[in-house]
Amino acid sequence: MPCRPTKARKLLEQGKAIKKRNKIGIFYLQLEFDPKYPITQPLAIGIDPGTKFEGFSVVGTEGTVLNLMSKAVDWVKKAVKRRRVMRRARRKRKTRRRKCKDNRRNNKTFLPPSTKARWDAKLRIIRQLCKLLPLDYAVTEDVNATTRKDQRRWNRNFSPLEVGKQYFYSELEKLGLIVITMQGHETKQLREAFGLKKAHIKSKVAFETHCVDAWVLAAAITGAKYPTTTSLYYLEPIRFHRRALHRLQFSKGGVRKRYGGTSSLGLKRGTLVRHTNHGICYVGGNLKHRLSLHCFRTGKRLTQRGKTEDCHILTRIAFRTKFLSP
Repeated sequence: MPCRPTKARKLLEQGKAIKKRNKIGIFYLQLEFDPKYPITQPLAIGIDPGTKFEGFSVVGTEGTVLNLMSKAVDWVKKAVKRRRVMRRARRKRKTRRRKCKDNRRNNKTFLPPSTKARWDAKLRIIRQLCKLLPLDYAVTEDVNATTRKDQRRWNRNFSPLEVGKQYFYSELEKLGLIVITMQGHETKQLREAFGLKKAHIKSKVAFETHCVDAWVLAAAITGAKYPTTTSLYYLEPIRFHRRALHRLQFSKGGVRKRYGGTSSLGLKRGTLVRHTNHGICYVGGNLKHRLSLHCFRTGKRLTQRGKTEDCHILTRIAFRTKFLSP
């Protein structure tokens, strides 16, 4: 369970805990001993799904433990389309290619890659939180995807959303969480009952934007009275490009350079390292036996001349993380 900074410093000074950081960039302490009388409280995570941003809030009976705001994955649809176009173009050229396969979607539930990527991004965050906190409940706002009679196009567009939602709920149950769903009008009533207001600008990084709905959903189960903290972590997923045969455009001399992949000079891209000059950063691409290092919070490239021997490996991350205090 969370503790105050003074107690955390004492645990570190006495050697009873060590510093850790998980894959979503949250700093925490790992105890080096087993507490004689462990005290925990029931915890619920509220989830506010959205098209551009997501809200998460972990609430107990006594206070607010954690608030998260995450940017949704929105590049998969275009990436899959470009891959399909390039694959079809190769079939018309005299070059090595795989044969066109039969339709493998017959008699199977179809979930588009873009839809699955959105729900999987939420699951990655919740899985990491389950490793840190004893979560009991997952309360989410139900996304309405009603069908219409004799409206084939409407039903076809909304059916993947319904399938993705059910896939998300089933995966939460596999984590041992009790899933509770609420409608949008119920969330509004809860927000008004707690006396909280929601910001109208969806892109604003603040508690009142998306975390407020997630908080009221979780507080309705645990019985919390008010948010004890409005500070939050802002997560932005790191995009890793798939390995391709070469770049789409020629470089000088008519050469197509290598492009994509998840490994750079033996290190996984997205590995969080402590560099001797640039501090904490993560690994990007590589060029001429040198690493590209990026800022942990903004993603801005710091250098293209990094050396592997100057990097101390910490962990591997999938999100850029900022901690914002109100």
